[in-house]
Amino acid sequence: MAQDRILFFDTTLRDGEQSPGCSMTQQEKLSMAHALEDLGVDILEAGFAISSDGDFAAIQAVSKEIRAPRIASLARARTEDIERAAASLEHAERSRIHIFLASSDIHLEYKLKISREEALDLAAKSVTLARTYVDDVEFSPEDSTRTDIDFLCKIVSVAIEAGATTINMPDTVGYATPNEYAAMFRTVRERVPGGDKIIFSSHCHNDLGLAVANSLAAIEGGARQVECTINGIGERAGNAALEEIAAALSVRRDRFTVEHNLKLNHLYAASQQLAQVISFAPSPNKAIVGSNAFAHEAGIHQHGVLSNPLTYEIMTPASVGVPANRMVLGKHSGRHALRSRLKDLGYQLGASDLEAAYRAFTELADRKKAIYDQDLINLVAHHRRHEELISAEPISEAS
Repeated sequence: MAQDRILFFDTTLRDGEQSPGCSMTQQEKLSMAHALEDLGVDILEAGFAISSDGDFAAIQAVSKEIRAPRIASLARARTEDIERAAASLEHAERSRIHIFLASSDIHLEYKLKISREEALDLAAKSVTLARTYVDDVEFSPEDSTRTDIDFLCKIVSVAIEAGATTINMPDTVGYATPNEYAAMFRTVRERVPGGDKIIFSSHCHNDLGLAVANSLAAIEGGARQVECTINGIGERAGNAALEEIAAALSVRRDRFTVEHNLKLNHLYAASQQLAQVISFAPSPNKAIVGSNAFAHEAGIHQHGVLSNPLTYEIMTPASVGVPANRMVLGKHSGRHALRSRLKDLGYQLGASDLEAAYRAFTELADRKKAIYDQDLINLVAHHRRHEELISAEPISEAS
C-alpha cells in the first residue's frame, strides 16, 4: 500500500524574514531559494508581494530562477493584494496564491472590525478571484486555533466551495497544545464537505515551544502539508523548524509512515547558508543543526559514543549533513575520550602515563572552560619532562 506524502512548504523567505534581524536583499533571497531547491522543498513561499516593491521584485526573481518547487506569493483577502501576488508570479513554472484572512472573533472585532458574515463573504470572493489567475490557491483562516470550531468549519467550507485547493489552519500565536491541534484537524476534515479532496496544512508558531510538536500532531490529525522555516526563524519566538520536523519523520518512521521529497543530508548546508545570509547562527543547543547537536562532553556519553554512536545518538551526523560528531573535552570528560584525542594527536600512553595525564587534565579543566589540542600536547610534554627528571641519574661531583 502506498504511503501518504507530506509536502514541505517553506516560508523562510516570507514568514522567516519577518523575524527581527532576518530581512534579506533580493540576491540573498535568491541564494537561499537555491539552497531550498537543493534541499527538495515542495512549495517555496517567496514573499508578500504587496508589502513592498522590493518584495515584489524578489518574488519575480525567485520565480524566474527556481523551477522545481512551486512558488507561492502571500496576499490578504483583498483585490489589490491578489492582483499584485498574481503579477509577481508571472514567470513561475508553477505558482500558488496564498490568501489569509483572520477568523477568530478577537481578530475580526479588534483588527479587521468586521462581522463573521463579512469574513465569509471576503473568503469566497478572494478565493474566487485568485482562481481566475492560478489553479492552485491556498486559504488560511488566520488564528484558527482560537476560532470557534463551528465558524472555522464554515469558513473552510466556503473557501473550498470557491476553489481553494489547500486549506492551512495556522496556530498563529502558538497557543495550541498537540492534542488540541490534532483534534482540530480531525474535526474539520470530518465535518467539512469536500475536505477529502483538498490538502490540509499546518503552520505553527513557537510561542510556547510547541511548534514542531504541534506540526507533528497535525500530521497525525490528517494534515499533509507542513509550513516551516529553516532554523525555525520567524515572528516572535519563530516558526516550526523544518529540520526538526524532517528529522522526526525520519527517526520515528515507526510512528509516521509518510514519505516526503526532502534530501535530509542537505539540512545542515541549508542551515549554514541561512546563518550566513542573516549573520547569526542558531543556538548551540538547537536540535539537528546546532553546533552542540552532535557534541559530547560527559565522560559516560563519550565512552558510549566511542564504543557505539547509537548509544547516545538517534541519528548519524552524516544523515543530516553534519560533517561529524565532536568529543568536547572539559571537566566532565573521562579517560576514554582523553585517550582517543591523544591518539588522534599521535600519543599512545600506557596506563600509568594516561592516569597521570588525566589527573593533570582534570585540574586544568577545572580552571579553563575550553581545552584545546595544544593544551593536551603541553600536558604530555610536561609529564614526560617531569618523568625524565625523576628517572635521571644523579650528576657525579667528580670531574
